[in-house]
Order: sequence, then C-alpha cells, then structure tokens
Amino acid sequence: MTKTITKIGNSQGLMFDAALMDLAHLKVGDQVAVSIHEGGTIVLTPVRPVISAEKAASTAKRLIHENSELFRRLS
Repeated sequence: MTKTITKIGNSQGLMFDAALMDLAHLKVGDQVAVSIHEGGTIVLTPVRPVISAEKAASTAKRLIHENSELFRRLS
C-alpha cells in the first residue's frame, strides 16, 4: 500500500483510510509508538493498555459467574 505525505495545517501527515484502520485494529484517538530504523524505515506500533494479572483474574471470574448457566449447557 502506498500513501502520500500531505500538508495538514503547518505540519505534514498521512491519512489512514477506514480499511487501513480496520486492518490495524486502530480507531481515532488510539496511541501509536513511532520508531525509526536504519535506512529510514518508520514503524508505527499500537500502544495497547496492559492490565494486571489481578484485574484479568477478577474479570474472568465475573464473566464465568455471569455466564455460568450458558457454560453448564455447553458442557
């Protein structure tokens, strides 16, 4: 995919169309880490929030409790 750098106000930027945003699982407001590699390669990496093990465990327990009847029928 080729994109063209365009002028946006006093800056320059790339416009990401909806298909690219969907493929990258990004939405407006998401943060990306920008790194520059040898040879000028620019890499954008989505910054995903990290949750603690305790938060993940409590969420899993809540979902299991809320869906216990469904899980029982599926087993």
